Amino acid sequence: MKLSFYGGVHPNEHKELTCAKPVEALRKAPAQVCMSMSMHLGAPCAPIVKVGDQVTVGQKIAEITGLGAPIHASVSGKVVAVEPRPSCGGGKAMSVVIENDFRDTFGSELTPHPDYETLTPGEIIGIVKEAGITGMGGAGFPTHVKISSGIGKVDTVIVNAAECEPYLTSDHRLMLEQGEKIVKGLKILMKTFGLDKGYIGIEDNKPDAIAKMQSLADGGIEVVVCRTRYPQGAEKQLIQRVTGREVPPGGLPAHVGCAVFNASTTAAVYEAVVEGRPLTQRIVTLTGGALNEPRNVLAPFGTPISHLIEEAGGFKETPDRILMGGPMMGIAVYDLSACTIKGNNGVLCMTKAEAAEHVEHAECIRCGRCVNVCPMHLTPVYMHLYAEKRRWDDAEAMHLMDCIECGSCNYICPARVPLVQSFRMAKFEIRGLAMKRKAAAEKEAKKA
Repeated sequence: MKLSFYGGVHPNEHKELTCAKPVEALRKAPAQVCMSMSMHLGAPCAPIVKVGDQVTVGQKIAEITGLGAPIHASVSGKVVAVEPRPSCGGGKAMSVVIENDFRDTFGSELTPHPDYETLTPGEIIGIVKEAGITGMGGAGFPTHVKISSGIGKVDTVIVNAAECEPYLTSDHRLMLEQGEKIVKGLKILMKTFGLDKGYIGIEDNKPDAIAKMQSLADGGIEVVVCRTRYPQGAEKQLIQRVTGREVPPGGLPAHVGCAVFNASTTAAVYEAVVEGRPLTQRIVTLTGGALNEPRNVLAPFGTPISHLIEEAGGFKETPDRILMGGPMMGIAVYDLSACTIKGNNGVLCMTKAEAAEHVEHAECIRCGRCVNVCPMHLTPVYMHLYAEKRRWDDAEAMHLMDCIECGSCNYICPARVPLVQSFRMAKFEIRGLAMKRKAAAEKEAKKA
C-alpha cells in the first residue's frame, strides 16, 4: 500500500513567525463588521434583517437560497447597511453591515447538547446546518451537505490538521490550545457516520501539536504523523497518505469511502453541537515580514483587513503584496476595506524579498518541472499553452478542471510563468462555455 502521494514541493515554511504565539483576543474590537452574503461555496445567502434592526451575537442574519450555509451576526449592535461591499475574493458582494455596540450580547437559537450521544445523525446534521458551518480550510463547502451526502458511503473520517501552507499557524495553535474540541468534534462526526474509527493527520513539522493530540486521542482515534510535504493538506493527497486510497480523476473523497474535515471545522462542529454556538469567529494568523507584530488572533467574521493589520502593529515596511491565506494558494487583496469570511485563516503581508520575483512576459522553457511536482498527475505546461491560446476544449481534455490550484507548479517554475492564474481563468471560461452549451441544448430540446 502506497502511503504517500505523487509530486509536491518543499517551500520555505516561515511558520516560526507565529507558531509560538498563543491565540489572543483582538486588542480593540472593530467598530463595524461587514458580513458578506458569500461566505461559502454556493449561492449567496439572502439577508433576513434590515437597516435599523438590533442584532445579537449568534443571531441568524441571512438564510440559504440553495447550496450554502446560513450566516450569523458576529457582534451585537445595529444594522446600518444592507448593500454591496468590497469582497476579499474580488469585486463586491451583498453584505450586512453591523455597527458594534461592544456589549457582545449573545442570542443564538441553538440548544447546547452536552449529551450529544443521545442525538440521531439527522439531528446532528440539522444542528451543523443551522450553525452555518462550512469548510474552514479555504474551500468553504457547506459541512452539513458533506456529511449528509456521505452517510452510507463513508467508512473513514479524517481530520485535516496538516496545515501545509507556509506561514499559517492557526490550526497549529488550535491543536495546542483547544485540542479537546477537535477530538470531541471528530467523535461527533464518527457517531454521525456510524463509525468507530477516526484519524487526525498532522505534518511532522509540528511535534508539539502531535504530542498534544496523541495525549488526547482515545476511543478509536488515531493520530497519523505525515512527512512534511506540500500540498499534504489537500484532501485527496491526505486521503492517499492516511489510507492508501486514490481518489479518481473528477471523483470526490466519498467515492473511495472517505470524508475529510479541517481541524477548525471539526472544532466548530463541537461548539455547535455541545455548546450551542453558531459559527461567528475564527483564529486568523496575521503574518509576514512586512508586519511589525505577527500574531494569531480570534477575529469575528466581517472584520476589515485594515483593522487586522492595525492589530499586528501596522507595517514596518511597505508590503510587496497582501494575501488572504498563504503564499501558495492565497488570494491577493485589492482593497483593505474588504472583510474576513469563514474561510480566511490568515492575512499575509509579504515584503519584496519574501515575494517571488515577478517576470514580465514570462515564457515557458519546457523544462517539465511542473509536471514532476503536480500532485494530480497533470501536465501544467500544456494546460497553460492551451489556456494562453484560448483553446478551452483542449485545456479541458487535459483535465485542467482537476487542478487543485495548489501552486506547486508556480513555485517550481524557473521562468516564473503565472500558471495558477492561467488555470483559474481557464476554469472560469470552461464553466461559462458549459453553461452556454447546456442552455443551447435545453432550447433545442424545447423546440423538438
